[in-house]
Amino acid sequence: MSHATYSREREVATEAVLRASKLCTRVFQNLVSASTIEKKDKSPVTIADYGAQAVVNSILHAAFPEDPIVGEEDSVELRENEATLNKVVELANSVVNQPLTSSEVLQAIDLGTYAGGKKGRFWTLDPIDGTKGFLRGEQFAVCLALIVDGQVQLGVMGCPNLPIQLSKPDGERGCLLTAVRNGGAYQRSFAPTSTDTQIHVSSTATTADTQFCESVEAGHSSQGDAADIASKLGITKPSVRMDSQCKYAVIARGDAGIYLRLPVSATYEEKIWDHAGGALLVHEAGGKVCDAKGNPLDFSVGRTLKNNKGVIATNGKLHDAVMDAVGQVLASKI
Repeated sequence: MSHATYSREREVATEAVLRASKLCTRVFQNLVSASTIEKKDKSPVTIADYGAQAVVNSILHAAFPEDPIVGEEDSVELRENEATLNKVVELANSVVNQPLTSSEVLQAIDLGTYAGGKKGRFWTLDPIDGTKGFLRGEQFAVCLALIVDGQVQLGVMGCPNLPIQLSKPDGERGCLLTAVRNGGAYQRSFAPTSTDTQIHVSSTATTADTQFCESVEAGHSSQGDAADIASKLGITKPSVRMDSQCKYAVIARGDAGIYLRLPVSATYEEKIWDHAGGALLVHEAGGKVCDAKGNPLDFSVGRTLKNNKGVIATNGKLHDAVMDAVGQVLASKI
């Protein structure tokens, strides 16, 4: 497999995502309990979010000091909470080679404040995509992508709880997925000796034979509209429901054929870090990704996909039929 293009970026991004994924898993094992979930205590997510962003940004900055970063977090609140900051520093230092001071951790987090745009290269990071999935011990992802002149060129996604094979939920978990534009999409496990295996979307050409992949949270996508679309397409199999960009991984690996993120409000703008890596992964695995109107996702207009409404990802073969049904159901809404 040829990774001559962006091979150094891929190597650095892979290391950063693996280390951040390890940190997140550590936080879950040590800080999440039945009582944190019962009290809806988000502090473990906060600590993992900050820690993962500090780790990824510090590794990226050391390798590519000129590259700006669009990250989800900034350190404003962390600077006012010394106890949380100390935990974040301790966790970050448990997974990096060179220990970071408190001020280095804060600086690393604040490297993520870039505004994005259509010229030059920058990274975009979601340190924990799927916070509720993380707290439930279900699906979440560390998502990193490189955007050059408005186009996603590299995506790396760590999915610590995703089974290597969805059909074996009790089997090995922990997937690292990578895609380079025009270089294919690959999966490996988190094991140090693991090697990349190329992945492909499903070959299903009949909508009735496939499954949807949808958000667990109803607030993220209109599930009523999705049900209407499913009935138009003759889909009767239950949806695969999971949080985070793991849904893109499931489409890219062929576990499901359609991912719908349908608009829930006229004003909501999707964030670029929620879709950049996943969209490239599906594209490189042979699928198609667009918005609810059929337009390509536009990563060149800042920190959000303000030119797009909703996201539709399919295995490609089903795309026209899906877009037809989406158009009929959403005609008045988009």
